[in-house]
Amino acid sequence: MPRTINRDARKVQLAEAVWQVILDRGISAVSVRTVAEQAGLVVGSLRHVFPTRAELLAFSAELMVQRATQRVLEVAAGSDRSEYALEVLKNFLPLHSDSRAELEVNIALIAESPALPQLISIRNRAYRELGEVCLRLTEMLAQRPSDPDLVENARHLHAVLDGLAIHLLMEPLDHDSSWATEILRRELGRITKTP
Repeated sequence: MPRTINRDARKVQLAEAVWQVILDRGISAVSVRTVAEQAGLVVGSLRHVFPTRAELLAFSAELMVQRATQRVLEVAAGSDRSEYALEVLKNFLPLHSDSRAELEVNIALIAESPALPQLISIRNRAYRELGEVCLRLTEMLAQRPSDPDLVENARHLHAVLDGLAIHLLMEPLDHDSSWATEILRRELGRITKTP
């Protein structure tokens, strides 16, 4: 059992090193050598865990999706459905340094997916899962569960969320981001009031 725990910890350490290399130097700088160097390991130790760059990047992308999913699952449901929905959605915006770094790395990995088919399925699954989150929240907020506009409203919410994320990424981290939260709040209000 300890070997498995050590191997799992090593995989996480290497994924985080990948993220740091991407943030510092860009996706093109990710190699077995640069990631091993970032993690403070020899190349052989990295290759023992991830024999190829593709496997290393795929695991890094998977771990990012898992962490985002875990954050969303940890949001406590309250009596105010709109506030709950807002708290869930804020997890997908780059509102603090960790989520900002995560989005920057995610965009770099998406850009790399044409060259690494392993990343395409991860990218597509993450996109679908975010769409499903938007649909579930829209269903929760809708006045009528059988509303024919549910899917359209969920797609609109997903698009608003993606657009806000990109806009926030273009601003300095210490810039006031309350405008983005307010746009999300208004969008959730629109969904709630949709006849």
